[in-house]
Amino acid sequence: MPRTSRPITVTLGDLQEHIEARVRSGAYASASEVVRAAIRALDREEAALNDWLHRKVEEAFADPRPNVPAAEVFKKLRAHHAERMKAEGK
Repeated sequence: MPRTSRPITVTLGDLQEHIEARVRSGAYASASEVVRAAIRALDREEAALNDWLHRKVEEAFADPRPNVPAAEVFKKLRAHHAERMKAEGK
């Protein structure tokens, strides 16, 4: 079967020790396996975050309450921030 990927060089810095430790533990046969597993885990994490964000946006659009104008929201945020800064003496 022909190889479907090609070798790449990646600078890992401090992460290299984490990869080597996983290989030494026997959990993975090679650094490549560790990196592939890490990318699959990242893909799952990103998919879960995207699903969560999508649900939140859908919930917001389905919310029957009236919209609040952005100017009003920012006015309240600025007032809240100013009050917090005043309380902290800044």
